[in-house]
Amino acid sequence: MSYASEVKKELTALTVHRDNAKAELMALIRINGSLSLSHHHFVLNVSSENPAIARRMYQLLSKFYGITGELSVRRKMKLKKNNLYILRVEDKATEVLDDLKIFDGIQIVERVPQKLLKNDAQIRSYLRGAFLASGSVNNPETSRYHLEIYSLYESHNDMIAEMMNKYHLKARTTKRRSGYITYLKEAEKIADFLQLIGATSSMLKFEDIRIVRDMRNSVNRLVNCENANLNKVANAASKQIENIKLIDDVIGLNKLEPKLAQVARARLQHPEVSLKELGELVEGGPISKSGINHRLRKINEYASKLGEGEIA
Repeated sequence: MSYASEVKKELTALTVHRDNAKAELMALIRINGSLSLSHHHFVLNVSSENPAIARRMYQLLSKFYGITGELSVRRKMKLKKNNLYILRVEDKATEVLDDLKIFDGIQIVERVPQKLLKNDAQIRSYLRGAFLASGSVNNPETSRYHLEIYSLYESHNDMIAEMMNKYHLKARTTKRRSGYITYLKEAEKIADFLQLIGATSSMLKFEDIRIVRDMRNSVNRLVNCENANLNKVANAASKQIENIKLIDDVIGLNKLEPKLAQVARARLQHPEVSLKELGELVEGGPISKSGINHRLRKINEYASKLGEGEIA
């Protein structure tokens, strides 16, 4: 089972108050519902590829409206050949739609009632329904954090983003080929959203994985940084030793200033140590790191001039 499926499974097990159930149904039907005519009456069809979501819609409609819709299963023939669960409501279909404020007498309306936007519990429930209907979230173990909710209509998509941003989630919207999405990219905001819609266990799992993953990434960065520093030290030491040997072979280290000669001999004896450690090992030390660096730089300059024939 995917992480997104785990989240939705948790959400479908929540117990909700009537008004909150209505807000959840409002989102589910607005996103996944369609209307048809049968014997001069409107018929409501609400579909989902997730059987738990279809069962929840059936239970909510039965509990709060006394409706026993008909559940059927179809096999999708395009793309992923998943089962499609369809809840068909004939009796009281328009009554339900009118009560949910998503029917204008002809079709399902796009926009969410302003009254709902002023009620915290109902906003949370609406977002839960929207996520159940068309939401997805990446597994937190993957390299990219991403949560999104799809909507066919731009105005509805904008309202979903508005609801999310009431809770400072930094939701953004974008157009897709066949509709629009509201999405979150920040891990902390995704965790906040999961908590907001009632997926507490999923949120805790998300956070546990994220913390371990972020800690692992931090350790890797530190190791890489340390390795880079070690390589830098090794390369610098190798160049220093090469220059010191050049000087020794051509004119001898005794020709150097005594302070430079001391550092040169110490570097030959301890090729693997850092500048700070070298300063503690040099004869007549200790010498500061900057002091050692200054003397080695002069040795390198001397070797460079010697190699170019500027010093006889």
